[in-house]
Amino acid sequence: MQWTQLLNANRYGQETRKLDPIELRSQFQRDYDRMIFAPAFRRLQNKTQVFPLPGSVYVHNRLTHSLEVASVGRTLGREVANFIVQKDPSIPAHLLEEIPTIVATACLSHDMGNPPFGHSGEDALSRYFKDGKGQKLKPEFDAQQWADLCSFEGNANVLRLLTHQYKGRRKGGFVTTYATLASVIKYPYASTDATNGKYGYFSSEKEAFNIICEQTGLPKNSLAGYSRHPLVFLVEAADDISYILMDMEDAHRLNIISFEEIIGYLEPFYANDTNLKEKFETVKGEVTDRNELIAFLRASIIGKLAKASADVFIQNYNEIMEGKFTDSLYKHLPKDLFTSMKTCKSMSIERIYNHRSVVKVQLAGYHVLGELMEEFIQAAQNPTAAYSRQLLSLIPEQFNVLEGTLYNRTRNILDFISGMTDIYAVQLYRDIRGIDFERWPL
Repeated sequence: MQWTQLLNANRYGQETRKLDPIELRSQFQRDYDRMIFAPAFRRLQNKTQVFPLPGSVYVHNRLTHSLEVASVGRTLGREVANFIVQKDPSIPAHLLEEIPTIVATACLSHDMGNPPFGHSGEDALSRYFKDGKGQKLKPEFDAQQWADLCSFEGNANVLRLLTHQYKGRRKGGFVTTYATLASVIKYPYASTDATNGKYGYFSSEKEAFNIICEQTGLPKNSLAGYSRHPLVFLVEAADDISYILMDMEDAHRLNIISFEEIIGYLEPFYANDTNLKEKFETVKGEVTDRNELIAFLRASIIGKLAKASADVFIQNYNEIMEGKFTDSLYKHLPKDLFTSMKTCKSMSIERIYNHRSVVKVQLAGYHVLGELMEEFIQAAQNPTAAYSRQLLSLIPEQFNVLEGTLYNRTRNILDFISGMTDIYAVQLYRDIRGIDFERWPL
């Protein structure tokens, strides 16, 4: 793979437009700005990360998580760009300087395709087809379409959101640069080729996916897909580093894990780092606020993990550029850091992600999204019925559920539902069911 092609600044949907060379460095910055100002990005503010949306204690939502991942991603991108500049002076330096921005933009968008109610939302949308009333529709779809529907994938939904032309909207979706789009595709293969339930594009975006891979020069691999874009590894690492530590910090603020417990989990990260240990002891002598102490440790450890992850990228640089490296960077961290990460993940699964408050959100997600799927899919199958017409009138015009194949109409309903915030999904469910009838104006 060649960086001059990997960092393709041309835009999806505007292939014929001639770029002014003077503007070349700003194309990726424009991608970043488009994400920040996009309604789909702002809606992440009211989408669950792990814990219920905040009451008296503020916890992370999808928006704050994405901003933090982008911050870590920018740091990783800068480390790698500095290395490449030194390694290969033949690559235009002004192009490599854009790597931090490209990574940060991909980080901003990485959760934009996720439905409400966290990861349980993905399961709820999938269950309707996999073992719900949608099973009867299986004969209507081909193998990949059915695999898409039975395993809703937020990563694939990001690509659709960024590239799909919705009704009344311009061609090319967000009209994003090829470099940014390729950096978002975490799993560059179809649902029918997925080995872990994860995949990178829906049947409806197959053509867009192939164009992106060709435009950025991604080679085909031994599987049924393409090799990852090198910057995907940095986006993935930024997410891995951020969510584990931030979820633990939230759990501490909510008194799910005690101060002594979280210190016990964080201490191994700096046990062999004399400098960090001394800094922490100094801060402990000055600061009595336990939340502030945890924030200091978390920030220091994130910096340490970011540097170590960039080092792993650099150490495996040739394999990455040849498309032969397939692991997450964190799996190749120094043994002490890898072990600490693994311990924190295991604890999080046991103590945090299965905490009563989290399970309650997940159960609500299953029920609310399952009911919305049932209502709208049935209406799309019988659009001339009076009730169906009324129900479908609630769907914005951009989601064209009355034209095209059943798969495309179903995909548009999934776009509508997956794009909802938690609050809107619950309210729409209550409205349709007449639960809040007493508050309606007469």
